Amino acid sequence: MRHLFLIPGCLAAALALSACADKGSETVERAFQDVNVVDENNLNDVMLTVADPNEAVDYFARAVKTKPEKIELQRGLAKSLVRAKRYTEAVSTWSKVIGLEGSTEEDRVDFADALIRSGDWTRAKKTLDAVPPTHETFKRYRLEAMVADANREWSRADTFYETAVGLTTRPAGVLNNWGYSKLSRGDYTDAERLFGDAIRQDPTLFTAKNNLVLARGARRDYNLPVIPMDQTERAQLLHTMALSAIKQGDVATGKGLLREAISTHPQHFEEAVRSLRALEAG
Repeated sequence: MRHLFLIPGCLAAALALSACADKGSETVERAFQDVNVVDENNLNDVMLTVADPNEAVDYFARAVKTKPEKIELQRGLAKSLVRAKRYTEAVSTWSKVIGLEGSTEEDRVDFADALIRSGDWTRAKKTLDAVPPTHETFKRYRLEAMVADANREWSRADTFYETAVGLTTRPAGVLNNWGYSKLSRGDYTDAERLFGDAIRQDPTLFTAKNNLVLARGARRDYNLPVIPMDQTERAQLLHTMALSAIKQGDVATGKGLLREAISTHPQHFEEAVRSLRALEAG
């Protein structure tokens, strides 16, 4: 009889062990799921930053096919398409992103960025207009400035550029854009000042150096500015200055600057040589 009492106890113990085993399996499964989520997020970050842009597009395109409802994957695909300079596809994908649950105002800003890159300035303006004024970010105001520039709304552009500069610790690029805006308006003095500010923020920004030379050349000031430059950059800037002088009708000055550019360049400066030969041929 004593053995009969042991049977329920053994069954209870077996059931308890079975329950523990089931719970243990569930715990392990959840742990693996958590690890997979972390790995996926890390891989997504890698694909958005250091991976080849087209490889990133392929990765996110495959991921979207299996999980089309996950907005972070759609967002990753849109960003990768922009990195790969596939702007038409990026516009289409960003359009899907902003229609999904969980989309943000920053998604709208990124959508506007893709529209600008694809040349659709009208839709870009409408998209930015839909972003509430409380969403104050550097990227939003940089894009607002570019749209205002495209519409020749100079006062608005200046306001947006100034705001954007105040919202970043790396303003060289937006200062260069602002300077180019001033240059296109014929405000050469302000343009030169802004290009100089951009170079002080980033002494490696050659675009700003070249634009600074263009602004000086437009005022018929054919002396190179005192800015950081290596020998190759000096030759390239002399070439830019020469072309500016020739465009202004100062051909003799332009020839002299071309000769100086050729002699300054540490290697054969084919582009400057061709320009000089064309001038000397009449």
